[in-house]
Amino acid sequence: MTGRPRTAVLPPSLRTRLGLIGVLAALVVAVLAVLFAGHSRPSRVDSWLVSPTADSVGPPLRYIADTLDFLGEPTGSVMVVLVAVICCLLLRRPRAAVLMPAGVGLAVGTATLLKQLVGRTIHGPENLSYPSGHTTYFTALAFVAALLATDRLGLGGRAGTSLVLAATLAAGATMGWAQVALGAHYPTDTLGGWCTALAVVPATAWLVDRAADRMADRMAARSADRPAGVGRREHR
Repeated sequence: MTGRPRTAVLPPSLRTRLGLIGVLAALVVAVLAVLFAGHSRPSRVDSWLVSPTADSVGPPLRYIADTLDFLGEPTGSVMVVLVAVICCLLLRRPRAAVLMPAGVGLAVGTATLLKQLVGRTIHGPENLSYPSGHTTYFTALAFVAALLATDRLGLGGRAGTSLVLAATLAAGATMGWAQVALGAHYPTDTLGGWCTALAVVPATAWLVDRAADRMADRMAARSADRPAGVGRREHR
């Protein structure tokens, strides 16, 4: 041990709760994937919620939806994640700075892989739709930001979990609305994207903490094994 406090990016008080939520979210993703595999039409739930066959909003809401959509595109998402990483470093939270690109990247990568496996399409066979990568991205971003806020505010398990769920729900609903409004996804695609982030990010955060703890322990062991005089200048 180094004697220095270690700030886990996934606080121990949240691990069990967020872990269970992650497992449930993964089950939802899997169930929806089986139900919609190979489909090219909206489900009954999708049709009941909204008609996703065409753009459903006009100005000024259209401008808001377009802006949100841009933030989920490669250029916009890289800019946002880069700013978020810089903020984490300024707040002296290196683990959060690692989790931000790692968690978001793995979540979006998982969504991209699922799209290929599920094969659900919208507006033509080339437009894979399940799950929504944009919704996954925005939810994952909010997830990491909420973990950082939980640490800064010193929230306990119940309050911290509530904050994470509120933040991810708001982010998922916002981006999900934009994607459905623009006709890019069915509503159930956005649900799948939200759940994908809830399943991937806590697992990634746990791995980041494990790797950081092991690195810290190795550095502490090397320092303990080093002779007391090594590295010191002899003054005459």
